[in-house]
Amino acid sequence: MTKAERIEAQKKRLEEMLVHERSLREAGKTLIAGVDEVGRGPLAGPVVTAAVILPPDFSLLGVDDSKKLSPKRREELFEQIKEAALCWAIGRREPERIDEINILEATKEAMTEAVNGLALKPDHVLIDAVRLPSLDIPQTSLIHGDALSVSIAAASILAKVTRDREMVRMAEIYPGYAFESNKGYGTKAHYEGLAALGPCPIHRRSFL
Repeated sequence: MTKAERIEAQKKRLEEMLVHERSLREAGKTLIAGVDEVGRGPLAGPVVTAAVILPPDFSLLGVDDSKKLSPKRREELFEQIKEAALCWAIGRREPERIDEINILEATKEAMTEAVNGLALKPDHVLIDAVRLPSLDIPQTSLIHGDALSVSIAAASILAKVTRDREMVRMAEIYPGYAFESNKGYGTKAHYEGLAALGPCPIHRRSFL
């Protein structure tokens, strides 16, 4: 694929991912927040969420489900999204809270925290897969929303890069589990570290 063809494909992809935002704007909504989480599946570390409100003329190419992007591309888009966004915020819940109330409820708490942390109050929220009953804002839950909505995809990138950076730092504090490469997920190296060292303070006891 030539560079021109790649750019054309990215433009087409962006148009596909703006469908939900455009539909809401046509219905009179102006501040639309996308919300997503990263870290529901790992054995260690926090669950991290992000909320972001993008401007109506958002045109950054390449924004997609964070899992589809290389680490280098995520890092680039992380900075570009923060610069382009009207506002953004991060939420998180630690392993102790996850063990206390379960991962789904901890994720909902962290998502609500992210939305409430926005400098502007959204008039509609697009969320990946879940609903937030404690939020007094109209919301739409989209299954695989990070592949369907540019706002949710942007949030997924902000959450993913934030959490990955955190887990690289945790690898220095708690060596032996290969957190720098597995980010807390249950890889062979991680299980070998658990067998040799036992759990560390950031492990989720309810997941082990």
